[in-house]
Amino acid sequence: MPPPLLACLLLLLLLSPAAARPRSVAAEAPGPTARPRVFPLRARQVPAGALPRPPSKLRFHHNVSLTVSLAVGTPPQNVTMVLDTGSELSWLLCAPGRRANASAPRGASFRPGASRTFAAVPCGSAQCSSRDLPAPPSCDGASRQCRVSLSYADGSTSDGALATDVFAVGDAPPLRSAFGCMSSAYDSSPDGVATAGLLGMNRGTLSFVSQASTRRFSYCISDRDDAGVLLLGHSDLPFLPLNYTPMYQPALPLPYFDRVAYSVQLLGIRVGGKPLPIPASVLAPDHTGAGQTMVDSGTQFTFLLGDAYSALKAEFLKQTGPLLPALDDPNFAFEEAFDTCFRVPAGRPPPSAALPAVSLLFKGAEMSVAGDRLLYKVPGERRGGDGVWCLTFGDADTVPLTAYVIGHHHQMNLWVEYDLERGRVGLAPVKCDVASERLGLML
Repeated sequence: MPPPLLACLLLLLLLSPAAARPRSVAAEAPGPTARPRVFPLRARQVPAGALPRPPSKLRFHHNVSLTVSLAVGTPPQNVTMVLDTGSELSWLLCAPGRRANASAPRGASFRPGASRTFAAVPCGSAQCSSRDLPAPPSCDGASRQCRVSLSYADGSTSDGALATDVFAVGDAPPLRSAFGCMSSAYDSSPDGVATAGLLGMNRGTLSFVSQASTRRFSYCISDRDDAGVLLLGHSDLPFLPLNYTPMYQPALPLPYFDRVAYSVQLLGIRVGGKPLPIPASVLAPDHTGAGQTMVDSGTQFTFLLGDAYSALKAEFLKQTGPLLPALDDPNFAFEEAFDTCFRVPAGRPPPSAALPAVSLLFKGAEMSVAGDRLLYKVPGERRGGDGVWCLTFGDADTVPLTAYVIGHHHQMNLWVEYDLERGRVGLAPVKCDVASERLGLML
């Protein structure tokens, strides 16, 4: 059975509408000196569960997501797509015909029949032979067109055609890009809100990053509604002293290692400044590739594999004992994976400022999770007059998944840069409202 639905935070990225007519359908790769593009972020609450499951089998993927407003087709149609660093294939929920009608899928965002530049991908194309996707494309014998399929967290699927059209982002030259034109999308939300599209941003050959030749992008996710920022392109930011850690890639392909994810090497974990006694071998991928550490914009919280999670749980409970009463219910685990939980009197917040910070250590960089980001209030869960709050680190073994995943919630007020050119990820703590203001003055 899939986990219960979780009302989640959706960070909405607002981009300027595209020009009325694309200047070109050819890709134009931005060079290191190209002017970067800056976009604001704001937050709103939406239900989760309407997006496909990624190859790494993250059941809680997309509980928090970034969305980007783009213009697709000729003439351009404005669409909203989830910006996902953990997925490859971009897709749009497509409506038949030239205008919306009663038979169109609910939430459909794109009308391919109304675009002069839309083209189905034939079976014999190189794009149709891609083997990077979790479910390889197939060929429709009757139409000789390429078909793609998406899998969802509850095991359901949706199908569509692999197609190309022109994408415009702000004032950048339009790019002809492949995407899945889906005829249906799974919708598990009680109010019927369906996600209309996804922009795949990992390192696979069919991702938007690869097709657009984007070599660097970064973001800062704010703890406020409207102070976040996304930066596409190269830019040296003197007010942001980034610490870089190299992306990790094994020399040989391994069966359980996702080679197109943004993977780094986790070296250690500290709680309240105290190093946890975790052997280095537990934090590194094994001979099968299981155990990699992924920085993922689509996962809400952070997941640690069993041994590391047990060590974190024991030390966090020990250090918070004088501050918070533990839930002490062996039968309770929020969303099956979060069982380091506490009782807090209803109507009162936990003593977040007094809680011990949890630091993730990498080669050349670290990420500190502190304050309000440590605990999450479980919706609707009470024990007498107390609410239930759980640590925002989950046990990956119970999901199950075979990787460490650093979630979006733990990237708040942290500048995160993906530098594909040099194969590294940069991190710097910063208040996002300050970063947004400084960027506005610089660019």
